[in-house]
Amino acid sequence: MVKKSLYPFTGHFHDLNGLKYHYLDEGQGETVVMVHGNPTWSFYYRNLVLALRDQYRVIVPDHIGCGLSDKPVDSGYSFTLKQRVDDLEALLEALGLREKITLVVHDWGGMIGMAYASRHPERIARLVILNTGAFLLPAAKPFPLALKICRDTQFGVFLVQGLNVFARLAARVGCKRHPLSKELRDAYCSPYDTWHHRIATLRFVQDIPLQPEDPGFALIQEVADGLHRFAALPMLICWGERDFVFDHHFRDEWQRRFPAAEVHSYPDCGHYILEDAQEEVIPLISDFLSRHPL
Repeated sequence: MVKKSLYPFTGHFHDLNGLKYHYLDEGQGETVVMVHGNPTWSFYYRNLVLALRDQYRVIVPDHIGCGLSDKPVDSGYSFTLKQRVDDLEALLEALGLREKITLVVHDWGGMIGMAYASRHPERIARLVILNTGAFLLPAAKPFPLALKICRDTQFGVFLVQGLNVFARLAARVGCKRHPLSKELRDAYCSPYDTWHHRIATLRFVQDIPLQPEDPGFALIQEVADGLHRFAALPMLICWGERDFVFDHHFRDEWQRRFPAAEVHSYPDCGHYILEDAQEEVIPLISDFLSRHPL
């Protein structure tokens, strides 16, 4: 268990066909929905939640199989991108949140959050983009060999699900300016303490859409084709440039699609930008929201 001092929240659960879907619901006011990626969980957003909850209503789900949500086997859950979007939609519907939503997205959260946004573009008011994508792998970006091994080989299954290498390495290399302490690395990895509890970590990697026959490929292409609908929205992009997956190729693609976006890029920071540059990025996000009232 993570110490209360590190994660000082009271969790809530939404029933998803018998599965417990954990989420944070903090504060009151305009709605800010934060969507995490893999292999993180709502813990990634903890400091941003604390910074915003006095002025906003902050919703942060843990994807099924992640964080404090239930961790089913394959027979009880599909572990696909579409299912993740369905889950997020079900939660926001149940909470009655259907307008003026600010999305904060990171890693897989970009694909999940923007796929939700593409279903309901009229509900989205502002976007905060943190080392993520909502489009297919940029043409100039090689798919990293380490991800290919994890995605496509039995050795990868052993590394990710057997040894928890994916989560442990992410916690070590995700920060460059301010490497995570052992306490924080352990907190990030704590939900993934057994083979069974790591299935979502593996399935996320295996679900990366690269070819037309991959399950999420068509959905991501559809989302990418519709991103222009959000061009008029206030958008903040904060980026750690030393991210071996979501590197400058992804950042450049966001900027190409959204030339009016406010961009802050950090050459010395890695994938976990809210950890690595938290003293800069968290105030930037708070200020961004204040400068673009709804």
